[in-house]
Amino acid sequence: MKKFTVTALVVFGLLISGIAYAGAPFNNLEGVGGVAYNPLAYLGGSKSSDQDRAGLEKTGFGTITKYIGKPQFGTWYVNLSDVGVNWYTIGVSDTIADRLEVSYGFENINQKDAKSHNKNNIGAKFLVVPENLNDLQFIPAISVGAIYKNTDNVLNVGGKTLNNGWDGYLVASKTITQLPVPVIISGGVLLTNSYATGVFGYDKQSKATGFANIDVVLPGNLVAGYEYKQGPDFNNFKNADYWDIHVAWLANKNLSLVAAYTYAGDYKSAKEVGLGNGFVISAHYAF
Repeated sequence: MKKFTVTALVVFGLLISGIAYAGAPFNNLEGVGGVAYNPLAYLGGSKSSDQDRAGLEKTGFGTITKYIGKPQFGTWYVNLSDVGVNWYTIGVSDTIADRLEVSYGFENINQKDAKSHNKNNIGAKFLVVPENLNDLQFIPAISVGAIYKNTDNVLNVGGKTLNNGWDGYLVASKTITQLPVPVIISGGVLLTNSYATGVFGYDKQSKATGFANIDVVLPGNLVAGYEYKQGPDFNNFKNADYWDIHVAWLANKNLSLVAAYTYAGDYKSAKEVGLGNGFVISAHYAF
């Protein structure tokens, strides 16, 4: 059985040499503020500045912008040549009252000699604990979130495949600044009923899995890192584990570009639904 999976990237916002660069997190493949596969505890979208609000006061929108941030957009292209997959995504996210992220992501997946899949993702993430709460530098950001997913042309797995499903997750993220270079670590637990993140459909039961990210901020406005996502094992569908390595360039305060290599499981295996490996490129724009 063929498998489908996702891919790679990551980068995070920071201040380098006093110059502001594009902020963390990005829109992942499902539109959620995160990396490629995984969400981060950080919220997507940025606060509106005092200058932004002042310019809108006369229109009556000044008060609104105190609570609604500026959106961010991300797009991905994933090529999994082992199984002839081309994967295109676009996502948008924004934050309300510095606590609630809302997001939308659209995915189009084309596989050689198979029907294409269109997938819609609607997400919400709530920041439970802000990072460094009460000036305690060891406190990570902690968030909970959910994603509603809908997919067409799902696989017929035992005659029980659903065309929609839900993910729920708990994630903690921390930027460590006490090291020679900043390091960002993140990890969490995902409750999901998705076949290959939902590209192939959804099971009637949900399973809990783990995920993690680590990234190092390098000179030259570069970020390099590794991402891992555990694949849930259902009765008739065993998801492969996914991982990727990535390098991102924070071009300026708005634009970030990413290149990555991802491994999506052994596509020749009879024990799991794997899609092999491939390369990824991605661009992100934050207002």
